Amino acid sequence: MAAKTKKAEAKTTVEKVNKHAELRAKTPDELKDQLVGLKKEQFNLRFQRATQQLEAPARVRIVRREIARIKTILGEKSAAK
Repeated sequence: MAAKTKKAEAKTTVEKVNKHAELRAKTPDELKDQLVGLKKEQFNLRFQRATQQLEAPARVRIVRREIARIKTILGEKSAAK
């Protein structure tokens, strides 16, 4: 069972690296558009949680991390100029 866990961790790490590479390849305008969409989704998830209608609680964490990831990349791109 430990082998499956390590394999799953390795797959997750590879997916994260691919995700970072995809985000870094986007233009700042594309990243800002994606950021706006994620902030809207975060707002909706917050309301769903407050009204006890949240079906996927893990999605809150994923969206929050995606927002942070995009903000980090935008900051790096603006610092590189």
